[in-house]
Amino acid sequence: MNPWQTIFQGDAVHTSVALVLLGMSVAAWFVIFWKGWLLRRALSDVARGTAAFWQSPDMPAAVAALPAFDREGLVLPLVQAANLQQPGTLAGAGDRGQQLTRVLRNALHAVLLRLQAGQVLLATVGSTSPFVGLLGTVWGIYHALVGITGGGQVSIDAIAGPVGEALIMTAAGLAVAIPAVLAYNIFGRLIGRIEADLEGFALDLRELVLARDAEG
Repeated sequence: MNPWQTIFQGDAVHTSVALVLLGMSVAAWFVIFWKGWLLRRALSDVARGTAAFWQSPDMPAAVAALPAFDREGLVLPLVQAANLQQPGTLAGAGDRGQQLTRVLRNALHAVLLRLQAGQVLLATVGSTSPFVGLLGTVWGIYHALVGITGGGQVSIDAIAGPVGEALIMTAAGLAVAIPAVLAYNIFGRLIGRIEADLEGFALDLRELVLARDAEG
């Protein structure tokens, strides 16, 4: 018997569990493909964007050159934040170094928030789908035993078939969870690498702006 036919056979609870697992799987794989594409571009963009910035003759030229290399807009927001002037406000008051630290921190948090998108969904799918599959298995085994008992024939052969079909739900839950967990861990490492690169760039950018202001 086709496993998918087995999964979607049964009462409303069994079918609902199967549909939930299917929805989790579709959502997880969509995020996996999307984030894989995004992070691949992000790694390249950060390397190319920072290189283009440091090779520019001045700040206006760097701002003009960055969009061609920084396709995902990860480096440019930091540069724009460092050049932001807010005279006459509390944000523009106080030490220049503190102002730069604040605006660069806020810009960095906004960029990282975009990179973190989808991680919660992967973590949720990876941690809950095995239990959803287990629920379907328990429900299927219960109804299988009830049906066998009501039929008046209790034997190993009579139990093995329905129970084996119910256990497919557990396997389905694991099949949904494993790719989500693996992707979550891999993407987390990539995001951490990008975050380290951006934090280093933000620190260097802060020192550059302070030095430029001191010369001016």
